[in-house]
Amino acid sequence: MVDKVAAIWVLRQDGAALLQHRDDKPGLRHAGLWVPPGGHADAGESMSECAHRELKEETEYDAPDLRFLMSTDREYEDGVAFQVSNFWCRYDEKQPIVCHEGQGLEFVKRSDAEEYRILNFLLKIWDDAIAASNAHSDVVRP
Repeated sequence: MVDKVAAIWVLRQDGAALLQHRDDKPGLRHAGLWVPPGGHADAGESMSECAHRELKEETEYDAPDLRFLMSTDREYEDGVAFQVSNFWCRYDEKQPIVCHEGQGLEFVKRSDAEEYRILNFLLKIWDDAIAASNAHSDVVRP
């Protein structure tokens, strides 16, 4: 059975993304790396439900305008397959962001991404999320 994971790209107007600095614990997948908030789907949970739940649990941010971006098939370092459903939304600049998981949360400018320990494949997805956000300039902020 393939692990199903949701990743949520919360973007500011300038394309900066909310990234989570993962804990640096032995045995933790992607330990110490910077990744978008997200996590594993519970049994019977849709990927959209998973994305909303994980984002709220990890950051307290409620994203009513969450949009599906793409799914990708990946493998962890140990060869275990997983499927990532990527979602995006624009940060409303009103709700506070609170870190409930990992070492911290930070909005990172795309131009500064190389200064962070980020998995290379995430950079392309980040660019795609920015493009989707730019294409949906009709999104009304709450």
